[in-house]
Amino acid sequence: MKGINSHTRHRWMSPLIVATALVWASSAGAQPVPSTNPDELPQIRPGVVAGYIPRDKLIDSLALLPPPPSDDSANRAADEAARRAAVKLRDSARWKLAARDADYTSPTVVDAFACTLGIRISPQATPHLNMLLRRTLVDAGLATYKAKKHYNRTRPFVVAKVTTCYPKDEAKLTKDGSYPSGHSAFGWAWALILAEMVPDKADAIIERGFAFGQSRVICSVHWQSDVNAGRVVAAAVVAQLHANADFRAQFKEAQKEVVAARAANSAADCALEDAARQP
Repeated sequence: MKGINSHTRHRWMSPLIVATALVWASSAGAQPVPSTNPDELPQIRPGVVAGYIPRDKLIDSLALLPPPPSDDSANRAADEAARRAAVKLRDSARWKLAARDADYTSPTVVDAFACTLGIRISPQATPHLNMLLRRTLVDAGLATYKAKKHYNRTRPFVVAKVTTCYPKDEAKLTKDGSYPSGHSAFGWAWALILAEMVPDKADAIIERGFAFGQSRVICSVHWQSDVNAGRVVAAAVVAQLHANADFRAQFKEAQKEVVAARAANSAADCALEDAARQP
């Protein structure tokens, strides 16, 4: 994917994949199948279904992560270098993909991996997969907030006084801490989950998950260290999800849907992602 530094990718990707390569223990007895109807599930606000893990049981991101880089550190200089390198991608196809990745409102966001999987994802076509993605988005995203609120790091577009790829979010992002990245957390969590669900596409899924996080750097809404930290939180959340019976049951149903959709050649629109890969 254009704009991704391969050294950075391998540095951060490999340890997390190894750390989260867990073998699921089979549960004793049949588990009830979780609902795909949002009205039958708890909601944290209208239209946003609660995750699988109670909020007070989520991983403690403040305890898990080191502080963000100090202003005079080498890592802070690397953050600024990554921000500057992303400027050349403005208005490119990769910039447009980053803008699409920025929209985390349902139902748009669940399409993020549709092209990679080669299927359509929707409440109608893949109800269990759709619900699994919506709920794990909340789990991984909310898990970042203890550290995010504590550090309240200023976002790069505010520091650099530039516009982002998704201007409609700028007002609220100026009030929302940058470290760690919630988008990167749920995108990486999805990548880890889907790579296990569809192992023959694991490499492409992991690469797409990495690119999803890098979209935040390209958009100038997160520093590279924010994105890296988001992936660490995601790995911890996915480990928690493996112990959740509702998640395991929905995973199995979602996996059946993916198999059926692939057999039916239910292809997604890949034009933008294909264009973003071009040099």
